[in-house]
Formats: sequence, C-alpha cells, structure tokens
Amino acid sequence: MDLKTYFQKDAAGIREMLLDMHDAVYDGEEDRFHERERFAWFVDRWSSKQSWCCVVGFDKGAPTGFAYGATFENGGWWKGSDRPASVPPHQSVFALSELLVMQAWRKTGVSAQLHTALVEGRGCDVATLLVDVTHPKVQGLYESWGYGKVGEQKPFDDSPVFAVMVKRLSVPA
Repeated sequence: MDLKTYFQKDAAGIREMLLDMHDAVYDGEEDRFHERERFAWFVDRWSSKQSWCCVVGFDKGAPTGFAYGATFENGGWWKGSDRPASVPPHQSVFALSELLVMQAWRKTGVSAQLHTALVEGRGCDVATLLVDVTHPKVQGLYESWGYGKVGEQKPFDDSPVFAVMVKRLSVPA
C-alpha cells in the first residue's frame, strides 16, 4: 500500500475523494450524523486549521482509507469536555479527528498504517481521539495501540456519546 500525506493547502483537491469514501462506508445508514453534508462540514472545519494533516492509503491507485486531524491550540481540547489533568496545558496535543478504512481493506492492517503515519509524525506529546461508545471493538483496537479512555462526551445534539481517548507519544529529542 502506498501512503500519501496531504496538508491544509491540499485540502480542496482531496475533499471530494474523502467525501466519496465516507459515502461508500456509510451507504445505507440512516443516522443523520453520518450524512455527506454533515461529514462535509467536519472536513471543511478541520481542514481549515493550519496544522491539518491527512494521510490517504492507495492500493493500485484506488483509495483504501484515510486519517486526518490537527494539533489543538495551546491548552485546547475537545468541544464538550475538559482537558484531563493527565494532559498538562503545556503539552502539545494532536487530535485524530477521522480514521476511515474502506470495507475491502478492513482487517488488513491499513488502519494501523494510516494511524501511525498520521499521528507519529506530528511531533506532539499526546494524541487524542473520540470513539463512539457503542463500538467497543473499535475502542479495543485503540487501546491495543496504547490509548486509554479518560472520559466521555457528546459534543453535538446529533452526535453519539464518545469515549475520549488519550495516548502518550514519544517526541523526538
């Protein structure tokens, strides 16, 4: 699999590809939170951040999945929850906003490759993400990668309740 990294300046050029992959994964689902327009709002919001980064996997030119996120501003945290005491305000935090793998490439290691390429290369002290509490297998996967649950939150009226997860990163000296 080939991995390609994109930055804020590239966002407009890959926007439709991200939306199309999201549509393919959530095809037939009736939850408004997973509709294209709602996801487009998240893509646009996150990709407008200066520190936004996205890694897309490709197999023979076909996209296999993507992961994106951005660094929180100093002291920042997820909307709807307090920054945990285990993450002091002076520590830099990379927020993994989205990790999506196309059905044909699930259980092949693609998610781990996308995650590692995105998160480990950001130079932050901590990584954080949100995972729907009704998906314990996904939460378990993140725990196997070193994340721990530090709380729960529901950031939007139409969103599920999410587990807030944190992972300490080794920052190069």
